[in-house]
Amino acid sequence: MRTTAHRTPHTEMQKTSTYIGLGLFFALTAFPLLLGIGYALLFSLGLAGMLSEGFTSEHWQAVLGSESFWETMAFSIYVALVSIGLAVTLAMLLVVRWPRTFESTPLSFFIYWPLAIPAIVMAFLIFQLLSKGGALSRLAFQLGLVDGLSQFPDWVNGQYGIGIITAHFFMALPFFLILYTQMYSHEGLKGLMQQAFTLGANRRQAAWRVAVPVLLRRSFATVVLYFLFVMGSYEIPLLLGSQSRQMVSVLTIQKLQRFNLADIPQAYTISVVYSVMVVALVLWLLGAKKQV
Repeated sequence: MRTTAHRTPHTEMQKTSTYIGLGLFFALTAFPLLLGIGYALLFSLGLAGMLSEGFTSEHWQAVLGSESFWETMAFSIYVALVSIGLAVTLAMLLVVRWPRTFESTPLSFFIYWPLAIPAIVMAFLIFQLLSKGGALSRLAFQLGLVDGLSQFPDWVNGQYGIGIITAHFFMALPFFLILYTQMYSHEGLKGLMQQAFTLGANRRQAAWRVAVPVLLRRSFATVVLYFLFVMGSYEIPLLLGSQSRQMVSVLTIQKLQRFNLADIPQAYTISVVYSVMVVALVLWLLGAKKQV
């Protein structure tokens, strides 16, 4: 009885602090976000803003019926999938193969260092490296691999987004290296792999059937959130992307800042579509996490 009486006030205090924290989170982050999405929705429907003339769905019809919008969404998904897929795969392979290399060795410093580089700086570095007048094109010219700098491939501002993918890859790789190094240690994967070896599995079988499934399951939500971050990035695709194939954030800002006022409601429409997709994925992740 004493123990129950002693724990009850502490439990109530924990619940109160939890509710206060959730309230502050909602007031400072979620509520302003919902207000922004709501205003964008009203603007896109002609119910708010300087262009409001009553309810209309023409802006939604113009966006959803535009082939360029769906090409932009497909290109954004493609860039995010390729860059995050490459980073996750390589980071997982490196950690499973050499788990202790990235913990306390001097190499760990070079892993943390790229995380301090802003996105615009990374974009500028990739531009100086991969553009037709960059370091690699000049090296290829000096080695006789190309007859002129114009023959160098369009790795920057090209239609395949190689420059964008490269920049996001180098930003994501250190993050996932650190993440999987910590998970490898906390999940006790070394012991699990040793058990697999004892049961007759080779290194490849132990990696693909023991370590990789655990790492993927534990990091799935983080991978999806990072995918959304890359898909909605702005600075890197603005500098390294092309005008013919734009990512969703660049297209939205360009429509918002054009002199044609009719494009402004379309920009808000695009932002609502992307926001709904993000919210839906986050809610799905929360539901999946509760089931687990």
